Amino acid sequence: MLPWSPDPNFFGCIRGCFPVNGALSLSLFVQYQEDAPDIKDMSKFKPHILLSQENTQIRDLQQENRELWVSLEEHQDALELIMSKYRKQMLQLMVAKKAVDAEPVLKAHQSHSAEIESQIDRICEMGEVMRKAVQVDDDQFCKIQEKLAQLELENKELRELLSISSESLQVRKENSMDTASQAIK
Repeated sequence: MLPWSPDPNFFGCIRGCFPVNGALSLSLFVQYQEDAPDIKDMSKFKPHILLSQENTQIRDLQQENRELWVSLEEHQDALELIMSKYRKQMLQLMVAKKAVDAEPVLKAHQSHSAEIESQIDRICEMGEVMRKAVQVDDDQFCKIQEKLAQLELENKELRELLSISSESLQVRKENSMDTASQAIK
């Protein structure tokens, strides 16, 4: 139901503006009007809560992005290693078919393959170090969040104790004033 009453020709005008998808556009417009109060209710949330949720989502996405980059690099390196071995086998096949001296090329290829393998190992080690660093950061973030929650809880309890103490002090003052006023009478 629309929160306002439109002119009787309104829906015909909407359908006329969108002849192909008139019914669809109208239903989308009505759906928007029905969802508008929900959107207004969402605006009542505190901005820092929404930002905190978005920051958490952003951190998760950034971590996932880092992991995907590391995975991509590992896959590229693995593919390079596979292609290197394929080239090596093809070279060996060509050498076997031809009586050409391909020893220097084979040695160069073997040294290149060994270098690529060592680079892959170093990249994998760096990926592991990055994973550990991310894990340490996440653990530290969780500890900070737990400590913050604990401090907020303690602060709330202390405020309640202070409130109780203030009320007790007020009652004592009132009692002593009552006692003093009765003593004067």
